[in-house]
Amino acid sequence: MKYGYARVSTLAQDLDVQVQALQVEGCEVIYKEKFTGTKTDRPEFNKVLEALREGDTLVVTKLDRFARSAVEGIQTVKALFASGVKVHILNMGLVENTPTGRLIFNILSSFAEFERDMIVERTQEGKALAKLRDDFREGRPRKHSKQQILHAIKLLKTHTYKEVEELTGIKKRTLINRKNELKAKQL
Repeated sequence: MKYGYARVSTLAQDLDVQVQALQVEGCEVIYKEKFTGTKTDRPEFNKVLEALREGDTLVVTKLDRFARSAVEGIQTVKALFASGVKVHILNMGLVENTPTGRLIFNILSSFAEFERDMIVERTQEGKALAKLRDDFREGRPRKHSKQQILHAIKLLKTHTYKEVEELTGIKKRTLINRKNELKAKQL
């Protein structure tokens, strides 16, 4: 039996592309989760590992969906091979339980871990550079510019919050928060 495993790292990401690829591959059961790969305890991944039996095949779309690190990937594959389970990583091919198959898997696992580490390093460098700017703000960028907010706050002198929201598209809660921020800066 073919079991599929699809994972994305955040709730905002979409599993559809992975699920479709697993369906095309003929997976009869697909385990899905939105869970960061940096965590060791991935509930759905643990469930699929428990469900696998001798002769089954575990299918994932990419190596980085499978394991957090080369060491973890190698240990998991060894355990699956010992149980008689095949591993098929769609962007790599079937991982064979042969010296050559294990070597290729180990090398590609190391590259995947290296790539992930480089992404983390570049993200941290970018964040450190951004923090040097005076206008740095942690988190998601604001939807409305400072000028839009100031215009909306000016409108509040002659209009209700509901009217200003209809005119500008800026929610009442946002206006209240920005007004409070401006007051705090003036103090």
